[in-house]
Amino acid sequence: MGKISENLNYPKISVVVKNMKSIAIIGSGIAGIEAASRLSKFGHKVYLIEKNSEIGGYVAQWDRLFPSQTEAKTVLNDLIKKLNNRAEVLTNVTVQHCEKKDRQFELVLTDNKHLVVDAILVTTGFDIFRAERKEEYGYGIYENVITSSDLEKMFAENNVVCKNGESPKRLAFVHCVGSRDEKVGNRHCSKVCCATAVKQACEIKELYPSCEVFNLYMDLRMFDRHFEDMYHEAQSKYHVNFIRGRLSEAGENKEHQVIIKTEDTLAGKPLKLTVDLLVLMTGMEPCYLQKTINSKLGLRSDTDGFLSTKNSFTENNLSNADGIFVAGTCTGPKTIPETLADSRAAAGLLNSYLMS
Repeated sequence: MGKISENLNYPKISVVVKNMKSIAIIGSGIAGIEAASRLSKFGHKVYLIEKNSEIGGYVAQWDRLFPSQTEAKTVLNDLIKKLNNRAEVLTNVTVQHCEKKDRQFELVLTDNKHLVVDAILVTTGFDIFRAERKEEYGYGIYENVITSSDLEKMFAENNVVCKNGESPKRLAFVHCVGSRDEKVGNRHCSKVCCATAVKQACEIKELYPSCEVFNLYMDLRMFDRHFEDMYHEAQSKYHVNFIRGRLSEAGENKEHQVIIKTEDTLAGKPLKLTVDLLVLMTGMEPCYLQKTINSKLGLRSDTDGFLSTKNSFTENNLSNADGIFVAGTCTGPKTIPETLADSRAAAGLLNSYLMS
């Protein structure tokens, strides 16, 4: 797919606005980008701080988005284009130190740059569960066991094949890998995995109509508009097989096919399948840098590791620290529309705080 921002010139500060306030946004995924766009349009100076060399977060790595099959790069480019010249993008840097003085914050970044800002917005997002932690599923052990993120990159590169270069004739998706799993410490639902699995199953059938596709699920959480339509289409149009049952283990035969053992809990029978490609639907978990960021900013995390908010009903964009706001998936799993809505809400609240 190429780099999303390779043809974009990041904006630089060139306009001075009377009584302009300054904000540091930590994290430049879609939540950070949308907040930067909104806050700069309010007339504030914004520093968008990103630890990587490119902005866009995970959306920059994805191909198409459910349920509309819209290209991810189209959505991301639309968001980036809204950034104006009061938003300055700082890449390859992290916050090393933070000190509050009166109502301002002094930040020291890894490039030794010092910023003095009036508020901070944390949009550090999430990490994808590392599938090798579920050793019984064979990721990193068997060559034809991949993750949903791996498959998304293969879609983007138009190269969905098995390790031997051949197209898959049988393929299985395993839901809830690293989510709703007390053994790995993630009891939460990652919210987007079911819909992603159904979307990817339909995409596989579009590429390879004769491929047998199986979805092994605990229960299907198709909660949002058009999600149920996508699930219905997967069955009626693409003939995807849905089996209620959690994978117990995976093995490999001499042809490097993956042998999976599960149980069809609706039929009450054990089930053994041999597939050419096994896709693990890896969910969201708290960003690994969050503990470090928390210690520097004085923030608290909830019992599930995601950032705590002041009140989950009425003050969901406020942290426990005055002048520090939160938005996006750093506070828990969200879809893209939910993430953007949360970011806009945080920007509006932050603007009111700066004007008070």
